[in-house]
Amino acid sequence: MLFEGARSYREFASSAEGIATNILAARLRHLEKEGIIGKSPDPTDGRRWVYTLTPKGLDLVPALVELILWGARYHRTVAPPAVIRRMTADREGFIASIRSGARRKP
Repeated sequence: MLFEGARSYREFASSAEGIATNILAARLRHLEKEGIIGKSPDPTDGRRWVYTLTPKGLDLVPALVELILWGARYHRTVAPPAVIRRMTADREGFIASIRSGARRKP
């Protein structure tokens, strides 16, 4: 959601993580219940949902960036090297761009 722009169930299900659909559905429900993400009808197809970060979810961005950088330092990661370099070079700028981009999405 933050880095690849996935916003629909279908986009999450087809991501590189390869998460099982039952686990994905449970995680989305849990994140919504906790107020980290919200969902609204897709403006192009009202039968589908679009997921976005809430203000509470956006407040997690700095912590997520640090976890991703830590993971990239000590473990193999699927995070694109260019993203890791950008995070490392300008953490605050990267975080600001994620927050402003998320706020522009419906």
